[in-house]
Amino acid sequence: MKRRNFVQAALVTATSTSLWAQGANAWPDKPIKWVLSQPPGSGPDNVARLLSERIAKGLGQAIVIDNKPGGQNVIGAQFAAHAPADGYTFYFATTAALVTNKYLFKVLPYEPQRDFIPVAFIARSPFGVLVRADSPITSIQDLIARSKAAPGKLTLGNEGPRTFGGIIARLINARAKMEANLVSYSSVGVSITDLMGGHTDAIVADLASTAQFARQGRLRLLAVTTGKRVAGWEQVPALAETLPNFEMSGWFALVAPVGTPANAVARLNQELNTLLADPDMAQKILAIGPIAEPLGSPAQVDSYLKREHERWSEVTKEIGLLPE
Repeated sequence: MKRRNFVQAALVTATSTSLWAQGANAWPDKPIKWVLSQPPGSGPDNVARLLSERIAKGLGQAIVIDNKPGGQNVIGAQFAAHAPADGYTFYFATTAALVTNKYLFKVLPYEPQRDFIPVAFIARSPFGVLVRADSPITSIQDLIARSKAAPGKLTLGNEGPRTFGGIIARLINARAKMEANLVSYSSVGVSITDLMGGHTDAIVADLASTAQFARQGRLRLLAVTTGKRVAGWEQVPALAETLPNFEMSGWFALVAPVGTPANAVARLNQELNTLLADPDMAQKILAIGPIAEPLGSPAQVDSYLKREHERWSEVTKEIGLLPE
């Protein structure tokens, strides 16, 4: 009798375990949400929609893009950090949300390193220094020389002193030992409009926002801010060729609220890495501006994020940018 009860108990346990495993492996069984801190039509939004459409087919479930822009990425990041960790809400995050905000704000309503776990690295988003197509400034060396010849006269537009573009502009001033007049704008779009209108001499902006104008011949890309020349723009020098060791680029990564089931994280990591390694998809992303760059496992992405925190801590100190 005892033997019979033991066998029955074992069968019940085995069945329960099997059903649990099936449930775990059945992810996803409903639509998934990707939260973004940027508005529809922005570079990150365009990349996220491009990827989500293909990923959704592989998963057999829709991926809904939930745009929550504003507050220098804080609004979207806060929402995603406090979302249920059930495997159905992920955050398509930028450098600002996961790293730089920590060094710009004294208080954040979320903690990047505590509230999120990495899923996959998506792409690198180079920034560039651009002038009008008819500008007499023809190279980055020319821009630096003109600024040094007339300190404070050359105007260099950017999104603001505490944005990625603004920080890069300040770092260029510091590393090149020049004194360009840094002009802040409310958005990249406004800075582009003013540059084209002849109100500024140059701007620092991301290629995702400016690539189309450069390809159309309306703007001239003087240099990219990555440590080496980038795919699709091989004719454009890297700033590091003039300012040694200069390497500043934004990036996108998919993360999840801490506690998200491991099977959901692993599946999305696999799907994204496979898709990003596809040359056709890489070209489509490059057409938007960023460069597809799968970094491997969530653990490898986590290591990269830790290095980025160390680097940004040093950069903000170098330019004297204190948290507010």
